[in-house]
This record gives sequence, C-alpha cells and structure tokens, in this order.
Amino acid sequence: MENTAENVRTQMRKGVLEYCILSILNKREAYASSIIEELKAVGMIVVEGTLYPLLIRQKNQGLLSYRWEESTQGPPRKYYVISDKGREQLALMDEAWKDLVDGIQTLKNA
Repeated sequence: MENTAENVRTQMRKGVLEYCILSILNKREAYASSIIEELKAVGMIVVEGTLYPLLIRQKNQGLLSYRWEESTQGPPRKYYVISDKGREQLALMDEAWKDLVDGIQTLKNA
C-alpha cells in the first residue's frame, strides 16, 4: 500500500493533536473555533468532528474544563481552560516530545 507524503503528515498530526490542544490552552482559554483556527494556521488541519471528541476526552480525564460566556455574535460560547492536571500532563508531554525529537535526530545523524 502506497503512502503519500500527505498521508504520512496526516497520521503524524493525529498523534500530536492532544498535545497541541493542551499547548494552546496553556497560553490562554479558548473556544473550539479559535482552537481550530490556530491549529489550521500552523498546518495541523483539523475539523470540528476531529476536535470535539478530543476535547471531551481531555475534559473527562480532568485535563481541562470549560465555562460558558455570552457572545455578542450569536449563542453563548464554551471556553476551554487547562486544569492543573492538564498542566502536569503537558509538562510530561513536553519532556516526551523532547526525548522523541532528540532520539530521532540521533538516529538520523548516526
């Protein structure tokens, strides 16, 4: 079975989306549409159907919570906020990411 470069990128993106979500929320609280926009801006193409199950899973794991805020442009918005447990998880992910990148660089340069 042939894998195109885009297929490979897609599979790699899926593996790091939860890490990306926590990274975004660590900077500030955000609603789903703004999270999607930020992910798209860096080439992590995401649709709502992909994002919402991840947000629900992370909420159920206690990594984030949400609050409702009235909007001047339509219905209230659900703003997601990283929790202390989410910050701890993000720190573990940061360390794992660094180890992964370092290992790959070592392999490539060997």
